[in-house]
Amino acid sequence: MPISEFRKNKLLYVFNVFFDVNQSGTIEKKDFELAIQKICQNRGWAPGNPKNQQTHDTLLKVWDGLRQRADANHDGQVSREEWCSMWEEYAKDPSQALEWQQRYMNFIFDLEDTSDDGRIDEEEFTSVCTTYGIPESDCRTAFNKLSGQKKEVSREEFTELWKQYFASDDQSAPGNFIFGKNSFN
Repeated sequence: MPISEFRKNKLLYVFNVFFDVNQSGTIEKKDFELAIQKICQNRGWAPGNPKNQQTHDTLLKVWDGLRQRADANHDGQVSREEWCSMWEEYAKDPSQALEWQQRYMNFIFDLEDTSDDGRIDEEEFTSVCTTYGIPESDCRTAFNKLSGQKKEVSREEFTELWKQYFASDDQSAPGNFIFGKNSFN
């Protein structure tokens, strides 16, 4: 069964907003280098800061894993089609996430958990998502939907929401909102 339009829209949203940083239409190593620079600059993590190096190391490992898995034609880039195909494979068994997918999920959780208390609250979520151009009101609405109106989301809850985002066709699933967007129609 081909990927639904709803899931495809979710996948391409993440592709376009969080991965294709230079908006070239493909994901390549340069996008990760730009993302590292942007994240570290937004957080005030100058070169030499351990968080800067950790971000650099983590995201380049994510790129290597993504490239190895999704770059079917070995051109050093991941196209939209390759991206969707990879996540379609993931959707068949989200409990068997690849190492890079786990690493990226944990990176996003840690990035949003600015207080480093093992939980994401609405303020933390909003402060990160707005740096990607998502309006603050959309971020707050999305957080309330993903959290089920709770004040915080734990890493364990986030893991389940992540699986929903990338695997579910249920348009009302709370996981649909983990990247701050409220609609994919």
